[in-house]
Amino acid sequence: MKPSDLNLLHSVSVPTIHPDGTRAVVSATRPDFAADAYVGQLWSVPLGGGTPRRITQGFADTQPRFSPDGEVLGFLRSVPGGKPQLYAVPAAGGEPVRLTDSKMGVSWFRFSPDSAQLVFSSRVPAHGRYGTVDGVGPGAEDPRLISSYKYRANGAGYTADKRVQVFLLDLPALDAEPWIAPVGRAKEASGQAGDSADGGIGGDFPEARQLTHADADATSPVFSADGKHVLFTAALHSGADEDLVSDIYALALSGTEPERLTNTAVESETLLGVSEPTPSADGQWLYFLAQDLSGTGKDFVARNTALYVLPAGSDGPARRLTDPEDTDLAEGGIVPAGESEVLVFNRTRGSVELLQIDAGGERRVLASGPLVVQGAAAAAGAVVVSYADGTTMGEAALLEAGGLRPLTDFSAQLRKDTRVAPALEEIHPSRDGYPVHGWVVLPEGPGPHPVLLNIHGGPFAQFDCAYFDEAQAYAAAGYAVVQCNPRGSAGYGQAHGRVIKEAMGTRDLDDVLAFLEGVLAAHPELDGARLGVMGGSYGGYLSAWTTANDHRFTAAIVERGFLDPLSFTGSADIGWFFGPEYTGTNTDQVLAQSPMARVGDVRTPTLVIHSEEDLRCPVDQAQRYYTALKQHGVPAELLLFPGENHELSRAGTPWHRRQRFEHVLRWWEQWLKPGNA
Repeated sequence: MKPSDLNLLHSVSVPTIHPDGTRAVVSATRPDFAADAYVGQLWSVPLGGGTPRRITQGFADTQPRFSPDGEVLGFLRSVPGGKPQLYAVPAAGGEPVRLTDSKMGVSWFRFSPDSAQLVFSSRVPAHGRYGTVDGVGPGAEDPRLISSYKYRANGAGYTADKRVQVFLLDLPALDAEPWIAPVGRAKEASGQAGDSADGGIGGDFPEARQLTHADADATSPVFSADGKHVLFTAALHSGADEDLVSDIYALALSGTEPERLTNTAVESETLLGVSEPTPSADGQWLYFLAQDLSGTGKDFVARNTALYVLPAGSDGPARRLTDPEDTDLAEGGIVPAGESEVLVFNRTRGSVELLQIDAGGERRVLASGPLVVQGAAAAAGAVVVSYADGTTMGEAALLEAGGLRPLTDFSAQLRKDTRVAPALEEIHPSRDGYPVHGWVVLPEGPGPHPVLLNIHGGPFAQFDCAYFDEAQAYAAAGYAVVQCNPRGSAGYGQAHGRVIKEAMGTRDLDDVLAFLEGVLAAHPELDGARLGVMGGSYGGYLSAWTTANDHRFTAAIVERGFLDPLSFTGSADIGWFFGPEYTGTNTDQVLAQSPMARVGDVRTPTLVIHSEEDLRCPVDQAQRYYTALKQHGVPAELLLFPGENHELSRAGTPWHRRQRFEHVLRWWEQWLKPGNA
C-alpha cells in the first residue's frame, strides 16, 4: 500500500447479535482524507447467508448494541467536530433518536436486563473549565493546583477536573411524535431564541441521573443480572493515588454508597488491578479481569491478565480461573455466552485466540491460528467475532464447527488496489540460544532489498500476524521489513516479559539483533549493507539504544521515544511508576539503561518523530535527544506533529498519518535508496 491508500483500511467494531440469532450488526470505520477524520456507519450482517447492508448514514456511528429484548439498537454517533452521543433506533428500522447531550461525549453504554433503562459513562467537566462558562476559554481558566501523581493522561489531557462518571436514563418511546421547532409567530410567542436541529424527543433529551460523584474515574458500568445494581470499575480506596489497584463496585439503584467487591481482604500479599465486570447470563456469577500487582500495588511489569469469578452478590474471595504464567487475557474484554460461560481473548505468540471458560475453569479453544480475534458476541446459540488476519484489518465472521465463516469483506478494495505482501513467520536463536519469534515481509522482485528492522512499542506488547499498514507501506516501497517479539514482549508468558525488568536494553537488544542476523542469513535476496532501524515508544527507546551500541545501521528513525528515564519520571503521565518499575530507582542503574546518557556514542543518521501533545512520552524527550545528536555531529532531523498525541501512527488524523508515512519513506529513500544501490 501507499500512504494515499490509508482510506482503504477498515476497522470493524465488536459485533452485536440480535437475540433471535438472525443477524449481527457491526460498525465499519475508516480514515477519510476529505473529512480528515474517521468516518463509518453501522452494517446489518445476516447470519444465514446474504449480503451485508449499511443501515445508518451518520458521520461516525460506532459501538452498536441490541437491547436484551431485541426491540432497540443503541449506538454512539459523532457529527463533524462533535463528541459521541448516545442514540437509539428501533431494531426493525427507523430514524435514530438522540438520547444524550453530554458536553464531553459518551464513551460507553449498556442496557438494563429488562431493556427499559441504559447506563452510560461520560466525563463531567468542573465548573469554569472546558467552556462551561461563556467567555472563559482555556487560557483564561483558573490555575490548577496539583497535589497528586495522577492528574493527566495521554489523549485526555488533565483528568482530575473532568472525571468519568456513571449515568442512568430511562429509554423513551422511540415512536413518539418528533419535536418540531416553532417558527414565526409561534416562535415569538414561545420566547425561544433559537431552534434545535437535533433536540431529542419532545424538543429535549431524556433526563439522565448521575450515579457516581467521586473524585475518580468510574468506568465500564453494567447492570447486575437482576437489574437492581450498577457495577463499575474505579479506584476509590485509601492510597489510590499511589498505586495501580482498581476494584469493582456495586451501587444499588435505590442507594447512595457503592459497595467494594474486590481487594477486600484486610491483609493480602496480592493486590489486583481489576477491570471488565461481567455478570453471567444466568445471574449466578460475576466475572472480571485482573492483573496481580503484588503487595506493592505497582508491580505491573509484564503481568498477564487473568480471569476471575465471584458468586453473584458476594464480596469474595474471588477465584482465579486462568494461569497468568501462560494465558494473557489483556485484549477484548469478557463476553457472556450460554448460561454461565464467558468468552475471553488470549494473546499468544503473535495471535489472539478465542476461549470459552466456565465458572469451574474449564476452557475450550473456539478460534485460533494465524488471526487476531478482536471482539465477539453470543446469542441464540450463535457466536460472531470481529477479527483481523494477514489480508485484512477487520472483518466479521460466524463461528462454525469447521472454524470461522467470513460474513463481510470490507478489505476487498484494499486487496484489489494494493499488493498485500505475505508475512513469513520465522524463528531464529538469540545470542544465548533463546528462540526469537517474528516475521519478515518481503517486497516484490529478486533483490537485493534494503532492510528495515522495526521494533514494537510497549514493551509488553506484541507484533502479530494481522495486516499491518506499516509493514505493507514499506514493503510496497521496496524494503524488506523484519519484526519480532523479543524478550520483554507479551504473548509468550510472564517470564519472557519480565526478563527486562530493571534491565532494559539487554536481552531485548540481543534478541532483535540476533533475529535480524538470522533473517539475513536465511534470505540472500536481502542487502545486509543497507540496514535501517525504527520503532515507536519503547520501540523508539530500543532503536536509539541500538544505534548507541551497534553501528551497522545506515540510518534510524526514533519515534515518540522513551529516551531519558530520569526526566520521564516527572514529566510523563505514567512517569511516576513506569520508570521506577522498568529501569529501577538507583541513578547509576537508570543511566546504564538510558539512550540519552549514551547519545554521544551514536553515529547513525537519525530522524526523530514526535507529537506535540504526547503526554505518554512528552515532546521534550525528542527535543533533547535531537539536540544532543546535532551537538555530537550526527545528521539528524526532528519532525513534530501539532495537535497529535502518542497515538499518531495508529489514530492520528488521516492527513497527519499520511504525511508521517511520506516523511518516513522520504528519509529511507535518502539514506537507503532502494533500487539505486
